[in-house]
Amino acid sequence: MSEHEYTSVNEKLDWKKAKVITAGIDVGAVSSKAVILVDGQPYAVAQVATHAPKESALKAMNEVLSRTGLTQEKIQYTVSTGCGRTQVPFAQKTISEIVCGATGAVHVWGPSVRTVLDAGGQSCRVIHCTEKGKATGFLWNDKCAAGIGRSMEAFADLVKKELKEIGDIALRSDKFPKLSDFCSVYAQSEALDLLRSNVPPDELIAGYHQAMARRISTLVSRAGVKKDFVVIGGLAKNQAIMAALESRIKINRLAPVADWDPAVIVAFGAALIARAFFKEQKVAA
Repeated sequence: MSEHEYTSVNEKLDWKKAKVITAGIDVGAVSSKAVILVDGQPYAVAQVATHAPKESALKAMNEVLSRTGLTQEKIQYTVSTGCGRTQVPFAQKTISEIVCGATGAVHVWGPSVRTVLDAGGQSCRVIHCTEKGKATGFLWNDKCAAGIGRSMEAFADLVKKELKEIGDIALRSDKFPKLSDFCSVYAQSEALDLLRSNVPPDELIAGYHQAMARRISTLVSRAGVKKDFVVIGGLAKNQAIMAALESRIKINRLAPVADWDPAVIVAFGAALIARAFFKEQKVAA
């Protein structure tokens, strides 16, 4: 199973006793996530690598179903989100990642959150929100912040390291070359040239992290940061990029919450919204 694939279940909850079961499906460019809520509580999570959006959404859901004994018919409402959200055949509604990200982040970190940086595989976005998790504004990535998560995978291959270890390596190196922060492809080309010139791989890794952090900080600075500030998405797990980002914008993010993978916060928000839609539907009926 790759770094983008895992399944976890909260064995303390029993879905058979639940009154409401809802799901959120986040079909991202790099990974697809499924989150199941049992009476509003996180019950099961699955993450798989995204290939074709429809098949990846089905795979993520099937991972959850096979581990829990749940059936699709028992899930009362499903909301899909992410770049492949329109290709989830079992979802009752599609909602943007901006809305789902704000909802999930405020629920996890609390009502003090006002700015959410969603740093994913293909895109970065800065979201401003209310204490109730309602998005009030956002700034999407442009050419200076797109595809950083995916580019980190390509860079890890370039330096022949595992993706999960390059962040730790970058933190240990005080010396690094300055690489381009305008284009990840150009930065990788520069890194390859330096690697051939016998620049130590650890220094290149640190330099690449600094370059990507500069790209993200450009977007964050343009959008503006209102406290409290949190980071979600897969890049939130890269401590080197997060440390460099905080140093540049001079604002510390709220610490990660134990037991929460920042990569699944958007899917969690979708599941919460699904629960709200189901309740509204029940009242209307």
